[in-house]
Amino acid sequence: MARVGQVGVPAGERLSDRIAIGVLTQAFPPHLVDEVIAETGRTEQRSRLLPARVVVYFILAMCLFFGQGYEEVARLLGDGLGDGRRSWRVPTTAAIGRARRRLGAEPLRALFARVCRPVAVPETAGAWYRRWHLVAVDGTTLDLADTAANDGFFGRPGSGRGVGAFPQARVVALAECGTHAVFGAAVGPLSVSEPVLSQQLFTRLRAGMLLLADRGFYGFELWQVARDSGADLLWRVRKSAALPVMQVLGDGSYLSTVHAGKDRKSRRNPVVVRVIEYTLARTGDATVYRLLTTLLDPEEAPGQELAALYAQRWEIETTLDEIKTHQRGPKLILRSKYPWGVEQEIYGFLLVHHAIRQLMHQTALREGLDPDRLSFTRSLRIVRRQVPAQAAFSPRPTHPSAGPHSG
Repeated sequence: MARVGQVGVPAGERLSDRIAIGVLTQAFPPHLVDEVIAETGRTEQRSRLLPARVVVYFILAMCLFFGQGYEEVARLLGDGLGDGRRSWRVPTTAAIGRARRRLGAEPLRALFARVCRPVAVPETAGAWYRRWHLVAVDGTTLDLADTAANDGFFGRPGSGRGVGAFPQARVVALAECGTHAVFGAAVGPLSVSEPVLSQQLFTRLRAGMLLLADRGFYGFELWQVARDSGADLLWRVRKSAALPVMQVLGDGSYLSTVHAGKDRKSRRNPVVVRVIEYTLARTGDATVYRLLTTLLDPEEAPGQELAALYAQRWEIETTLDEIKTHQRGPKLILRSKYPWGVEQEIYGFLLVHHAIRQLMHQTALREGLDPDRLSFTRSLRIVRRQVPAQAAFSPRPTHPSAGPHSG
């Protein structure tokens, strides 16, 4: 007889098919995982202890319990499965490594594209400025396992002594300012700049969004790519940028023009922009901040409000810190020894973060709170506690559109 909190195993069903990881299984249901496995050509033809779907859930659990060994994560996944007579045999570290290689990065990347969308609704506090949905773009780097494969593909940062201690991957992300939900991401070598990587993300932008970006992102071509998405832009630019005053507006901002490099001297094909310049008088900081925006009407978006709004860009820095410091752990390095595993691991972290942030948003809506009022660290602990405490249930596909069973 199954113990309390467990479910008996129907004939013909393997215990590995019954693995579940609480909130993450709800966020990434088995039928959807099977679909992306099939779409990316990772469906397996023979039964294995670690079928592809279980490996996806293992990677999510690995990124939820980062710092734990492979076999310990597998034990956490299997908690609550045994019925006293049959139990799931915990795979060895070598078997898990081979299963991760068979899966590759593509299913995790596809799952991210399918699930990780903006979550804010009109009632979400802090997610909007007037009629605009606030989003931001920024980048970071992650230390990687010190292997020749990672070094050759991703490269190392420079340092005063030559090169850094570890190879690093560059990650650029798009996130909602109000919910911290990451809905776009690109991973690349350290030699590829944040502006170049960010071009892969702007297809995720939509009309009605207002994209905030730091001065490191501004360049005419990238501005145009982002602008062509239909979103509006509010980007900081360097003080050295040549922005002639074409018309001073009632709120003190002014209209100017920007040009492609080939048109700069002749000033052909101008693109009209609005410039807001301000200082942080209350802090005594004499720095002149310059913002460039596609919002040309000061009645619709006053310059003083936009200057104050730009501080929301820091929300994506907080988002990246949640992933690096709290979810991964400070000063820890990713464990994957090969570039495919690094990408697999990074998308695992992003998927777990999105699931936690989606849960936090749902809680905030129910309680009528701003999502920023909720603690990410506390929410992370709750989700972690839920995994070994959960009752096992079968994640076998039941949805009519589900792909073929991966085992």
